[in-house]
Amino acid sequence: MTDLTASTPAETPADPTLDEIRRDLAPAIASNAAFDGWGDAARDYAAQAAGVDPDIARLAYAEGPAAMIDAWFDSIDAAMAAALPPEALATMKIRARITALVEARLRIVAPDREALRRALAILAMPQNLALAARLGWRSVDRMWRLAGDTATDYNHYTKRAMLLAVYGATVTVFLDDDSEDQADTRAFLARRIDGIMRFEQAKAGFLRRTEHRPSLSRFIGRLRYPAV
Repeated sequence: MTDLTASTPAETPADPTLDEIRRDLAPAIASNAAFDGWGDAARDYAAQAAGVDPDIARLAYAEGPAAMIDAWFDSIDAAMAAALPPEALATMKIRARITALVEARLRIVAPDREALRRALAILAMPQNLALAARLGWRSVDRMWRLAGDTATDYNHYTKRAMLLAVYGATVTVFLDDDSEDQADTRAFLARRIDGIMRFEQAKAGFLRRTEHRPSLSRFIGRLRYPAV
């Protein structure tokens, strides 16, 4: 099960593990990546600023740019969860919760919008498509869990698939949005979230209407395996 609190920013201990170094350097690497790209220079600058041996930082991100981006996205998810604790979300309706979570994530990444643009270009490479899908699914899964979703049936997957599509489209708008306070992005997101909610309401109504209808599969099953 996904850990919603993974990679929460914390003070690095005197003798940090590679996981702790990976977690703590990620935001600084992203800030450097806007200018230097997701490579050795961004990593080494972040390590030097944090007083971390560059050779140790290299070990922490042995998989290269993909590992740096993975750690950064993880830190964004953790910051999003910290910005909207359960007691804050509990007062909202589900639509407001999802909207608030997406907007919080975009606010967190806003100072590093160019780093995000470069990260998405890397994830769009054929060798990184599986990673891109995993990272996207991880983020939307965390959003739905923070919003209180406990579905374990097919709804679990349809909700996340829809939010992943909405979030991906919203990020595309966000990257080129020069409106004040990203007003265009927020308006775009509101329309897409509205679409999700309408779909969920229509689906719920359909399921209620068909709940007691005869089931062809059950009928065929009874023909094959009649009750004794």
